[in-house]
Amino acid sequence: MAKTDFSSVDDYMDSQPEAVRRVLEVVRSTIRKAVPGAEEVISYKIPAYKLHGATVVYFAGWRQHYSLYPAGESVVAAFKKELARYKVSKGTIRFPLSEPVPVKLIERIAKFRAKEAAQGEKA
Repeated sequence: MAKTDFSSVDDYMDSQPEAVRRVLEVVRSTIRKAVPGAEEVISYKIPAYKLHGATVVYFAGWRQHYSLYPAGESVVAAFKKELARYKVSKGTIRFPLSEPVPVKLIERIAKFRAKEAAQGEKA
């Protein structure tokens, strides 16, 4: 049975197969650069970034893809054109492991979600 009781994002990353880990390191560094003040945590057994007490974005690696969460209606609407080539379902954006990481898109999504988190704090 796969390990699921991660104590840190490093622990999660270390549990991934080498090929998946390399891709996830790019995703991780992209999110950290986009939201430098975010706290890196494990939530729902996967890496997450919190800002102003709200979760900005999660990510996880799988066999054939990696995912970003949450991809709520506002994210899907704001990035509709860019996300058209990816599988998007209720709260999830799936990116194939076989393709280059769309760094600029992930960066823009993380910044968008950070802005939503900041606005939620003000409300």
